[in-house]
Amino acid sequence: MTAPPTILVLDFDGVLCDGMREYFRAAWTAYCQIWHSQTQTPPDDLEGSFARVRPAIEIGWEMPVAIHSLLLGVPEEKILQNGQMLAREVLDKEGLNPAEIGAWVDSIRDDWIASDLPGWLEMHRFYPGVVDRLGRAIAAGVQVTIATTKEGRFVRHLLQQQGIFLPDNTIFGKEYHRPKHETLRQLLANADSEAVLWFVEDRLKTLQSIEQQPDLGGVKLYLADWGYNTETERSAARSDSRIKLISLSEFALDFAQWP
Repeated sequence: MTAPPTILVLDFDGVLCDGMREYFRAAWTAYCQIWHSQTQTPPDDLEGSFARVRPAIEIGWEMPVAIHSLLLGVPEEKILQNGQMLAREVLDKEGLNPAEIGAWVDSIRDDWIASDLPGWLEMHRFYPGVVDRLGRAIAAGVQVTIATTKEGRFVRHLLQQQGIFLPDNTIFGKEYHRPKHETLRQLLANADSEAVLWFVEDRLKTLQSIEQQPDLGGVKLYLADWGYNTETERSAARSDSRIKLISLSEFALDFAQWP
């Protein structure tokens, strides 16, 4: 029988929380400011299209760029297949900087939180059962840790609203400027030799990058099938001997019953 985790590392967006409404509003506001849009009202079909290409977006600065591409008529499938390359091409063509766009998006969120925290929180939805599962893991003594490309302060706001209060050293957000496999490596380096680490993520490429790290061979990897991924990615996970596809109902079970 596999030993249960002593350290449970979770992605945030697409694993714990669905913030699609907030992503779109923040991204649309940033797009309007960056590209000096003459209209402040998005086309009716844009939000749905943005949601469908969300699996291609890894970090916040890519969100308004994806909106720009969609409005230019770039097909959704092309963005899903080559989203990051297309985003970089837009930056080069427009003379834009990822850090500046990211700061723009974060500033929009900070202003929103400062002026209307209840409204901002209301735009997010935690997936059914995940808050209870976190609480049970914490009560059992598991070190619950968040590794995300979102700014840690935004994650903390949302978790605290749900009654989840994690220590400062267990939320690793965008501000740490390091890939998730480095975060996992550091967590293991700081843990005792008997530590068992499980990682749940909704981005297949992130899990595949961890597979390529020989020293992380003992980390158990899960792809959240309810998150921002595609059927093609879920199918790839099913055929991967190391990555386990997990459903939301399985996530809610005791660890002994996980795939």
